[in-house]
Amino acid sequence: MAEAADDLSAPLGRNPMRGKRGLRLPFSAIQALAAVVGLFLATFAGYALFNDDPLGGEPRARLEIASTAPSGEKSGDKVAEKPASADPMANSSARAGAPSEQRTVTIIDGSSGARHDVTISGEAPEKATPDKPGIMAGIDPRLLEKSRYGMIPMSSDGLKPFTAYAAEADRARAAKMPAVSIVVAGLGVGAAKTLDAILKLPAPVTLAFTPYGSDPTKLAVRARAQHHEILLQIPMEPYDYPDNDPGPQTLLTTLAPEQNIDRLYWHLSRLQGYAGIANFMGARFVAADAAMQPIVREAAKRGLAYFDDGLARSVAPTLAAAQAMPFAKADVVVDAVPTPSEIDRALGRLEDLAKERGIAVGVASALPVSIERISAWTKALESRGIMLVPLTTAMLKSKSS
Repeated sequence: MAEAADDLSAPLGRNPMRGKRGLRLPFSAIQALAAVVGLFLATFAGYALFNDDPLGGEPRARLEIASTAPSGEKSGDKVAEKPASADPMANSSARAGAPSEQRTVTIIDGSSGARHDVTISGEAPEKATPDKPGIMAGIDPRLLEKSRYGMIPMSSDGLKPFTAYAAEADRARAAKMPAVSIVVAGLGVGAAKTLDAILKLPAPVTLAFTPYGSDPTKLAVRARAQHHEILLQIPMEPYDYPDNDPGPQTLLTTLAPEQNIDRLYWHLSRLQGYAGIANFMGARFVAADAAMQPIVREAAKRGLAYFDDGLARSVAPTLAAAQAMPFAKADVVVDAVPTPSEIDRALGRLEDLAKERGIAVGVASALPVSIERISAWTKALESRGIMLVPLTTAMLKSKSS
């Protein structure tokens, strides 16, 4: 009862249990704790609202996956990365040319208008190393120079690719009679049509390869084994670029000379054993003296010839003459109209020009009808008093006449 009396007599708000009073926090400490909790909640809410996290904060684990090493490399090998070019277009081409990427481009034949969708590997040929020289069979190593893209042609001690890789011909006989030369261009894209040209056309027919295709080197080796001399076509800017795009690393009138030279080196490294270069498309580029002059000068310095496929307003003849560079320009586009009768008619014009001037040059694409008609035409050519010669022989005869 005494305990009950104490409860009734205790002042309001007092704890009658002396010695058992609970711990009370000061009011200021409670305010500080509330502020910390509020700040944490506000931070969490802001992160949830504004952070772009599709997993919503779910736990994640990051795994490092080793990519497959390129063929011939050990998985631990490191690949040195080149500095980015100042040319944004060059950087774009470099990205498109990464070994792990491929690019599909539409190549339009300049004479027939035929379109070909081609998947192109951007990987440059392997650079020369002691265990992987990267040199085609039958190539003189003295005529190669190492570039950042691979091996490219050069002159050495008076020896030039033009003379080293020219096809054999009876030049003394060719100097005494009318002669014609045929260049079949656009090869390397499409192995079947390229092999048809290599195997079905006689050896004096010169074959021009584009730098594209899955394995241009293998096809170039096959062509040289069949005693064809070969040219390398350099993609150049047409008037309707980029709607009509020759392909990656196209030489452009809008680029500085050193950028176009760098792109030229990329093309030159794609294969070996060619006696000269030729334009691939390029109606705008070949008409621009400022753009063409560095290219012609560089090719001449490296001992190469130049073949112009007959584009109007081309400055190549004048520039090549200034460099004392072996040169030829197509007189007739053999398959401008790709029908048997029109091809035969064009070949007849070529014969007439040869009889009139002593030498004439025709250019054709590797259409099946073109290969078939040219092959048939060459078989009876000698009986009409006209000699079929490689392009290099035509260049030398034209220069001497």
